[in-house]
Amino acid sequence: MIEDPGVNRFYRIGWLEFECLLRWGQPLEALIEDIQAQTPLQVEREQVLGLAGFLEQNQLVYPSVKTVARLAARSTGNQWLQWKWWVHHYLFFRVPLVRPQRWLAVVEPYLRWLFAPLTAWVVAGLGALGLILAARQWDVFQQTLVESVSPEGLAGFLIALAFAKTAHELGHALTATRYGVRVAHMGVAFLVLWPMLYTDTGESWRLRSRYQRLAVAVAGITTELAIAAIATLGWALVEPGALKNALFYLATTGWVLSLALNVSPFMRFDGYFILSDWLDMPNLHERSGALARAWLRRTLLGWDEPDPEDFESVTARLLRAFAFLTWIYRLVIFVGIAVLVYYLFFKVLGIVLFIIEIVWFVARPVWTELRVWRERRGETPMARRWGLLGVMLLLGAGAFVPWQAEVRGPALAHPVRQLLVYPPFPAQLVALQPAGAVKSGALLVAFDAPEVSSRGQRADIGAYALERRLSGLEADDKGLEQRRATQERLSEQQAESRAARSELERLRLTAAFDGIWMDIDPQLFPGAWLGPRERMGALVDPAHWEAVAYVGHRQVERLAAGDTARLYVEGQIVPIQGRVVEIDSARAQKVSHAMLANRFGGPIAVAPHGDDLTPLEPRYRVRIALDAAPGGLRETRGQMVIHGQRRSPVMEFLTGVAAVLVLESGF
Repeated sequence: MIEDPGVNRFYRIGWLEFECLLRWGQPLEALIEDIQAQTPLQVEREQVLGLAGFLEQNQLVYPSVKTVARLAARSTGNQWLQWKWWVHHYLFFRVPLVRPQRWLAVVEPYLRWLFAPLTAWVVAGLGALGLILAARQWDVFQQTLVESVSPEGLAGFLIALAFAKTAHELGHALTATRYGVRVAHMGVAFLVLWPMLYTDTGESWRLRSRYQRLAVAVAGITTELAIAAIATLGWALVEPGALKNALFYLATTGWVLSLALNVSPFMRFDGYFILSDWLDMPNLHERSGALARAWLRRTLLGWDEPDPEDFESVTARLLRAFAFLTWIYRLVIFVGIAVLVYYLFFKVLGIVLFIIEIVWFVARPVWTELRVWRERRGETPMARRWGLLGVMLLLGAGAFVPWQAEVRGPALAHPVRQLLVYPPFPAQLVALQPAGAVKSGALLVAFDAPEVSSRGQRADIGAYALERRLSGLEADDKGLEQRRATQERLSEQQAESRAARSELERLRLTAAFDGIWMDIDPQLFPGAWLGPRERMGALVDPAHWEAVAYVGHRQVERLAAGDTARLYVEGQIVPIQGRVVEIDSARAQKVSHAMLANRFGGPIAVAPHGDDLTPLEPRYRVRIALDAAPGGLRETRGQMVIHGQRRSPVMEFLTGVAAVLVLESGF
């Protein structure tokens, strides 16, 4: 191992490099002859010259006169005026904050109990108990998570994140100190201007035991998981309040960030160093990537390209697969970061940063490899050239030929006619139609309201008495005056009687159409009192169903009334056929069915606040008449696939680019 204390880096070398360094002061030919005479190694000039270049590039040898001049020119001048300086320092830079070695050495003896096996078993047991108790309250946990989507919840998550990450880095530092590794400094690293705490444990490469290096690498994740485990148990046990909310934030940030982010070996986070130490393979990304590139050159271009290192066949295949997964993962991450920085800053700066992200992280590695292919194109056999040309032509034809016809969007199937039955006002249940098929006009539910009946009877009796009184009044002037007053009172009693009969008629609910009477509460019984918000059941027309789908603004122009469609209902394999009947001409201002909104577990992202379910992305509502009803005759979510106008992938891409340019052209 070569240590460069100036930059705190370590370089692992092999037997040949070690023998070369032992004889480094000798002339080249003498060095080669001495190694071959005293060791079984066979040395070539290129190997020694390659080592010399490596040492000079990493400034591990006394520089030559030319190198000194080059370094002097590089160190003088205003580097910050160069665009490369800005790109590098915008993408990643560190700000050291503390040098903790002194107080770590003081604290570490008092915290050795944290590394005892008993501590690990106790924390694991508490975590398992916490997960079991939390699983029994899973509905409460989910509801708390939904309610946490607020400014207060965001502040709580940020505070919990800062605490958990501080403990994470202290876990690295204490473990390194326990094994005698110096922690040079701790601070904040900025990755694309996103702050992250870091601990410099680079000297852990001094440790000869890879298991000790592995312990240092895994200490941060272990600390976070321990905090999450204890916080989960605390959340399940304490009463609702501020403490329970704080424990919820700690538990969720610990579990999610440790398992979803830190464990990933595809970026240079803890998961990468854990895997590298476990395999005892430094520079895992670079070495697996070199293997994958050599395999691509042999397979695609037919070159006689040897692997840069000799591994067993199984190990080589696993490393190549790891490299391909790393490339795909990084592509997704870097494109996501590019989109994020575009939206985080004002428009001009966002566009510039977006281009830098795409060019530097996505296009530059591809262009570097393609440049090698171009420079060595003479090594590609002619037959392979024609084969690659044919594949490119086929891919080009597939990109320009209009073959994409399907337009997809989330949808909800519901009956065209549906009657939800509620009591019109508080009343007593008298009769209830059993579930099943009913005809139009059939009685579904009958209620009774004794107070209304009593009021009607009193009005009828009063009207009868007033009628008898009218018949006995004389026709003189005094009688006429009394007759007029009695007639007014009679009209009032008759109106009250009619109102009472009208209310009683409302208590007899009948079927408005032929259908299926369903969803009846099995606990209902005659004589029960019900309020106007208690649903009695639903009358559904099984013969006529439709679906409402929401498609993106770029796809709606490919649709027309009469297009065929298929609805893939959740939980069903066989789709339901249908046909488009209506397409809205304006974007949907709100999602008409709450089941489709992400607040209620649906696929459409809506505004996080407010009563209106306003889609965050432009969507258009499309109505589709279905040929059959879904199983269960209930409103059901699904995925709608509509056979619209065909369009080539290139045209689809250009349309999307044009839409984005038009949408974002205003400054």
